[in-house]
Order: sequence, then structure tokens, then C-alpha cells
Amino acid sequence: MISVIIPTFNEEENIAQCLVSLSHQTVPRSEYEIIVVDGGSKDATCEIAKKYADSVFTQTSKKVGGARNDGVMVARGEIVATTDADCILPPDWISLIKKDFENPSVVQCYGPVYPIEEGLGNQFSILLANTFSRIGYYSRTFYYTLGCNTAFRKDAFIRAGMYRCIDAGDDLEIAMRLKDEGKILFDGRLRVGFSMRRYQQFGTMSSLYEWVYIVAHGGESGKYAYSQKKYK
Repeated sequence: MISVIIPTFNEEENIAQCLVSLSHQTVPRSEYEIIVVDGGSKDATCEIAKKYADSVFTQTSKKVGGARNDGVMVARGEIVATTDADCILPPDWISLIKKDFENPSVVQCYGPVYPIEEGLGNQFSILLANTFSRIGYYSRTFYYTLGCNTAFRKDAFIRAGMYRCIDAGDDLEIAMRLKDEGKILFDGRLRVGFSMRRYQQFGTMSSLYEWVYIVAHGGESGKYAYSQKKYK
């Protein structure tokens, strides 16, 4: 059993395509569960999610990291995967994750992303992000384990202290603690469709600068509202 956790907040325009892609995996539906943890949406996000997910409930912890933590605590799977509501998962996503964890020393795996929206600017931005991710992995200096495309062993994740409930960087910071529990694996086959809509709305450079600023200040920000994702 693999548990897939998706944090949401006012995602009625995107959640269906994400859940449909998760419902058409190459492994039987009985081998994985879908858990949607909602941050108090005011639209039809939860109603749409209930058509596809095994569990939909409102988060009790703060921030997106807290939403993922809430999902982990009800997950039935020994392996937990996380993604975002505006992502599209390839049909073999769960199958590849299962294969990666056949190695008992692996405690976390992650992969690259590609832009859902067209445009050379989007492709270039993602190319830089994926290159950054590979440099960190192969140099063993950091692990760019984005929450939209990562999976981990539930017991190791809990021992490591789970996600920090911060404004940004929680999905990267957890890997630095999980590496003490076992091997972190980058799998280039795990390519997930990533929406650039917020970068397009607020500007790529402005959004990246904001994100870096917050991460550099320990994940908390009094200067920025963090426009990328808003959860309660």
C-alpha cells in the first residue's frame, strides 16, 4: 500500500485533472490510497476531491507542511508519496515509486518536473530547477525534494521529525534529516507535470527571490506573504 497525500486550498479548477491522473495508474487502484487534506477551501475543491479520493478532510496543523503531516498520520501505507493539487502525475508514477523502495536502504525518493503550461520561459525556468536539483543530488550537498514529487518511508519520516510547519522550504529541509535515516534517491524517471501559473501571475524572478528570502530566514517570513501557495 502506498498513500498519496495532496494538500489543497481553493483548487476547484485544477484538482480534478490531478486526481484523474492519479486514478489512471499502471498499478491496481487497490494498491494505493489517495488522501486530500484541505486548508479550508471556499470553493468546490472538497466536493470534487470526494469523487476520486479515499479520504478528504480539513487540516488541523498549520501551513502546507502541517497539512502533509496530518495526511501522514492517517495514512495506511508504509510508503507515503506527496504531490500538489495543480500537478499531473504520469501513469507509471506509483509503479516507479514502488520499484525505488524495493531497495530497503532507500528512505526517500524524488524526481524532476516539467511545465504543464507552454512557453520557452517556462521550459527554461524548469530546466534551471531540474539542473539545480541534479547538482545538489550528485554533489551530495543538498536534496531538492519538492513536495510535488517525493515519497518516503512513513516510519523513517516520523522518526526524522516530520515536516516543519513553515512558510517555505519545508519540503527541502526534511531531506536533510531523512538522510540520517537512510539513502535519499533521485529518480529521473519520476517526471511530474508542474503548473507555472503562480510564477506567471507574480513573475518568475520575483517569486524565486521571495522563496529564497524566506528559506534563507529559516522558512518564516514577516516581509513576504509568500504568494506561491496559501494554506491556513
